[in-house]
Amino acid sequence: MNEQVIQKLKILAESAKYDVSCASSGTVRRNQKGGVGNTVGGWGICHSFAEDGRCISLLKIMLTNYCIYDCAYCINRISNDIPRATFSVTELVELTMEFYRRNYIEGLFLSSGVVRNPDYTMERLVRVAKDLRERHRFNGYIHLKSIPGASEELVRQAGLYADRMSVNLEIPTEENLKRLAPDKDHKSVYLPMKYIQQGVLESAEERKHYRRAPRFAPAGQSTQMIVGATPENDKDILNVSSALYRSPTMKRVYYSGYISVNTYDKRLPALKQPPLVRENRLYQADWLLRFYQFKVDELVDDAHPDLDLEVDPKLAWALRHPEVFPVNINTADYEMLLRVPGIGTRSAALIVASRRFSRIGFYELKKMGAVVKKAKYFITCNELPDKTILDLGPACVRKLLLPKPKKSADERQLTLDFKF
Repeated sequence: MNEQVIQKLKILAESAKYDVSCASSGTVRRNQKGGVGNTVGGWGICHSFAEDGRCISLLKIMLTNYCIYDCAYCINRISNDIPRATFSVTELVELTMEFYRRNYIEGLFLSSGVVRNPDYTMERLVRVAKDLRERHRFNGYIHLKSIPGASEELVRQAGLYADRMSVNLEIPTEENLKRLAPDKDHKSVYLPMKYIQQGVLESAEERKHYRRAPRFAPAGQSTQMIVGATPENDKDILNVSSALYRSPTMKRVYYSGYISVNTYDKRLPALKQPPLVRENRLYQADWLLRFYQFKVDELVDDAHPDLDLEVDPKLAWALRHPEVFPVNINTADYEMLLRVPGIGTRSAALIVASRRFSRIGFYELKKMGAVVKKAKYFITCNELPDKTILDLGPACVRKLLLPKPKKSADERQLTLDFKF
């Protein structure tokens, strides 16, 4: 690896770090005789997680950080004076293979700034994936970022080589997107999403009749929204996410707390640090929408348009609906158990399966993975004599479950002196 390639790697790995929609899951691409790499099995290396919890190392890189667009929130905007670099297709393919042979990575996450036009850039991304698959017989994981505005033909070509594809929505509403990124619109994002969805569904149907038919983006697609750069509330963001999840191919919506990289642009808020707590609450709410059968209007509404930053969304919902509790864990159905704070999908399934043989108490709940310290205020069972939310009231339960503030060094020293 020569010095020029190393310098490009430093620049383009740094430029790629703000894209969080990076996950390696939902696909099985096994190695074949004569091939290199599989999906099961320094600079720019990020760690992602598969559905079974495995940590997977990916080379997260941009093909180029030159860009013709001037998006206010992007470090790579054309008006920024930053170091620029561009990999040739051959350089990036050889770099990926070199990293894989050294066991640094198990796959590739590839994005790019837009040069000349969307189709020109998309064609170069497709060539990278095609060369890896066909010339080097690479069977590792590939995540390709589709360029907004790219043609259907190129998007469909990309899906034949990539395991997952994604198009970043970036700003939830069209109005604010046009204000911060005048060269973009939602149509240019939703069209490639539609092409990916059609390709996945057509491929699945074809494979029902022909087992060896080529797979199209077998891990589906994902997208990303920036949180905090525009005045949308959590209700607006979650409504967009809920609509996206109605597509059978949308696997993940990622939320990226806005990082103030272009402080000179007056259209952007002056944030001292990214809204990481809000970002975390959105991920928790997203999980409830996908796996816990919650609806958006149950988590946020006109009276509470933003998620509670002090407690997680499920606990916040439970505190607003004390009339639903306490729940008898020996008789409640699976759907109701999912709504109990401290009980997850696995614990709820174990409760339903186990209570057919014996009644469940405190010890059994703990063994099943339930967070009993939290759940005990919302359930009844033989061995939990503690007062529930009906006895204590939501305000008292909230106070009991709020994390205690950490003591300062002086306060800890005073406590130790007192004890001594």
